[in-house]
Amino acid sequence: MNIAAPRKSAPSLRIRMLRHVMLPLALTWLAGTVATLSVVSHFTEQAFDRALLDDAYSIASHVSPNPDGGVALQLTHSELTAALFDQAEAVHFAVLRPDGSLLAGDALPPVPEPKPDMDSRYSNIVYQGLPVRAVSLRHEVQGEVYHVVMAHTTYVRAALVQRMLLFGALPLLLLLALLAFWLWRGIERDLAPLARLQDTLAHRDANDLTPVVISPSTREIEQVGLAVNDLFDRLARSVRSQREFAGNVAHELRTPLARIRALADYGQAHPDASVSQQQLQQIATSAERAGRLVNQLLDLAVANEAEVALQKERLALAPLVGHVVMRHLDKADARGIDLGARGLDDGEDIHVWADTSLIEGILDNLIDNALRYGGPTLTVELSSNPEAGTCVLAVVDDGPGIEASARRELMRRWTQGPEGESLRQGAGLGLSIVSRYAQLLGSELQLDSADHGRGLRASLVLPLA
Repeated sequence: MNIAAPRKSAPSLRIRMLRHVMLPLALTWLAGTVATLSVVSHFTEQAFDRALLDDAYSIASHVSPNPDGGVALQLTHSELTAALFDQAEAVHFAVLRPDGSLLAGDALPPVPEPKPDMDSRYSNIVYQGLPVRAVSLRHEVQGEVYHVVMAHTTYVRAALVQRMLLFGALPLLLLLALLAFWLWRGIERDLAPLARLQDTLAHRDANDLTPVVISPSTREIEQVGLAVNDLFDRLARSVRSQREFAGNVAHELRTPLARIRALADYGQAHPDASVSQQQLQQIATSAERAGRLVNQLLDLAVANEAEVALQKERLALAPLVGHVVMRHLDKADARGIDLGARGLDDGEDIHVWADTSLIEGILDNLIDNALRYGGPTLTVELSSNPEAGTCVLAVVDDGPGIEASARRELMRRWTQGPEGESLRQGAGLGLSIVSRYAQLLGSELQLDSADHGRGLRASLVLPLA
């Protein structure tokens, strides 16, 4: 039995933001501390080394010849004690003859002699188990080279470096801690609207798709809130479309289905073949009307869904129009209507940015309406205007047409003209679907009189790709 490992929780945004800010600052502080230590050590060494060299010069100034011609350190014991006195450090010295033997002072460990082009040379040695800083000074007496070695312990200089480092780095460290606290409070304050948004969404009812209240804060959080509200708006439209579709289906299909059931019951109650044949014909007509109504309701649902997520593509319009016309030829022949197309041969180069299902839905509904309510001739026209960058798709019939005052009203849902009400073949959805599809394509359905004022010309203008 496999047990899924517990999911590791994601790091806190507050901690990540603080880490991104404080880590570079901490590294900068560390680098600054190292640099400060180097600078302090350098200048402290220079100051103490200069004092050490001054002591060596002081001793060397008293190395001179005796009246008998010999060379000696011309200092009494008390004078030497005063010259070498230091309250904190242990001071040692040695005066070496040219042959390296000790003339005066302490027997210090060997130290490097100055180079020929230098008068003095510093070095670090160990004397009596303690680290000391030593300087070797070249001093000439009667043409011979003597060396004066002066050595100090390093307690004071080490303590001074530590003290300067402590008082230099510690305040910066405290400021860094205060900065981290200030940043934490600031990040927490700036992310408070995001926490409120999370709490609001966590406790919101699933059916509540109203926009959330966005507190004015940072631009990024406002954009998150706007994106959430935009998602709620799209979901609300989708839910409304589904509810409307369900309501339309329940309302509009009830009548034709009840009629079909009544016709079937009546035919079963009368065994006469002629009555059954008549009832079957009426059932077929009602079923055809119900099927057309279902298709139109589905078209409405497609239009509403397309509003939420419409993806246009570059379409060659002429082949698509020809395909739709061919699909309606059998129905036109059955009704004795001459269905044709114009401009398809010259429109091979007409391309538009559109959706295939929307173009087909527009033509299907316009041709179907014209077959029902138009005259004996029906033409689908395609033309382009390259100068204006547009093309016109139109369905023209020579039927009774529609009064100019009623054209706008017929584009509303569930609205039929006198012809439709008398024939009882439609539901008043065809033109409203076409109008909605045209709107989604960035166009508008136009209803005008055909040539010589007779018939109807339904058209829409599309931009060329």
